[in-house]
Amino acid sequence: MTQPESFPGLHAWLDTPLGRYVMNWEAARFDVLVADIFGYNAVQLGVPELDLLRANRMPFRFRAGTGDVSVEADYAALPFAAGSVDLVVLPHVLEFAANPHQVLREVERVLVPEGHVVIAGFNPVSLFGLKRMLAGEDSGYPWHGQYLSTRRLKDWLALLSFDTASQASGCFVPVLAQQTWIDRLGCLDQAGERWWPIGGGVYIIHAIKRVHSMRLIMPKWDRKARARSLAPLIQKTGGPAKGPSQKTSDERNFGRD
Repeated sequence: MTQPESFPGLHAWLDTPLGRYVMNWEAARFDVLVADIFGYNAVQLGVPELDLLRANRMPFRFRAGTGDVSVEADYAALPFAAGSVDLVVLPHVLEFAANPHQVLREVERVLVPEGHVVIAGFNPVSLFGLKRMLAGEDSGYPWHGQYLSTRRLKDWLALLSFDTASQASGCFVPVLAQQTWIDRLGCLDQAGERWWPIGGGVYIIHAIKRVHSMRLIMPKWDRKARARSLAPLIQKTGGPAKGPSQKTSDERNFGRD
C-alpha cells in the first residue's frame, strides 16, 4: 500500500522544540473539540505519535495511516465502508497529500450523515507561511508542503456538503529553533489571538457533514375541489342521497293531517 513520503520528515520535525510547541497547542484544541462529539466510531488519520482522540468518549477509537497505527491505510482510498465513521480527525495530512481533494472526498464518503471532521493545517498567511516561501520547495519538512488557506479549505468543504462549525488559529511565535526563545515569546500567542486571529502558524477547522433529505410536496387543494372529492365518501357512509322520488310514504303524508 502506498505510504505518503512526507511523514518520516514531518515526524522528525515534531520532535524539535518548534514541533512540540505546535503539537501542544493543537492537542489542547483537539481535546476541547472532540470531547462532546458522540457516536460509535472515531478515527485519527496522520500524526500517530500523538493521540488526538484521547478526550473523546466513543467506544471504538483508533488511528489509521502509516507508522504506529491500528490500520495501515492510503488516505486517498480509505479501507472503511461508506457511512461507517462518526468522527475523523485529520492533522497535517492535506498539505502533504498528492491529491488533498481526494482525501477530503474519502473522508466525506466514510462519514455518517451529521458526522464530524476536525482538520489541522499549516497556515500560509502567517510567519510559518513566510518561512515556507523563503525556504523554497527543496527544503525539509514541514516547509515544503502545499499549505492550504482556511478560505480555500472551507470552499472545498462546502462543495462536499460540509458546514463549518468553528475554526481557530494559534502558534504566533516566529519560527525559532531554541526552546528558550519560544518560551520568552509566548506572550505573542495571547496578543495574536486578540489582534490577528487569522494569522497563527497553524489552524484547526471543525466541520459537519450535512445530508439534505427529500421533501414530499403535497398538492394544494382548494375547498371546492376538496368538498367534491369527499362527496362520494359522505354519500357512501351516510346512505344514498334522497331525491324527490325516493321520499317515504310517511314523509309524503307529513303535514296532511
